[in-house]
Amino acid sequence: MLHGRGRDDPAPAGLLGAALGLACTAAAGARAQVPDTAPRRLTIQRLQTGEVFDGPYWRDGRYDREALRQLDWVLRDPSMEEATPMDPRLFDVLATVARQMDASEGYQVISGYRAPETNAARARESRRVSRASLHMSGMAADVRLPGRDSLGLARLAAELQVGGVGLYRRDGFVHLDCGPARRWQ
Repeated sequence: MLHGRGRDDPAPAGLLGAALGLACTAAAGARAQVPDTAPRRLTIQRLQTGEVFDGPYWRDGRYDREALRQLDWVLRDPSMEEATPMDPRLFDVLATVARQMDASEGYQVISGYRAPETNAARARESRRVSRASLHMSGMAADVRLPGRDSLGLARLAAELQVGGVGLYRRDGFVHLDCGPARRWQ
């Protein structure tokens, strides 16, 4: 399996819980045609390291702990060599969007988890980076699907309302997260 200010500010705590519940409900609706026991798969390549995860992360009605551990490592902050437990709902968002796009190719990950120091440095360099980014909570990833238009990917993800969607057209990637449903560009 393992080879080798954007506006992603979180909502206030009370609203966040309610919004996350709605996002999960929306994600469940998008998966309605797939039995809950059907394996959920992802193919992810981390551009900075070349590492790939390719396989199921959910099987037999539950998350596969070893697959999640591998995904946490692939999505680590490579500048700090620091990993965090990623929110598994992020993987559900990624899998749902890829399935709805009928994508056979895997995601290229530009940014997954960001250590607070990394995020602070990026926020100093660009006002498009949120100081309270969901990347620091393991709830967000900046991705692209090779051969797929970033605008089309962002539009589909926004229609599904499974979390936050930021289109960075000039940079050629889309921010996806498992936080409240919202969008920006």
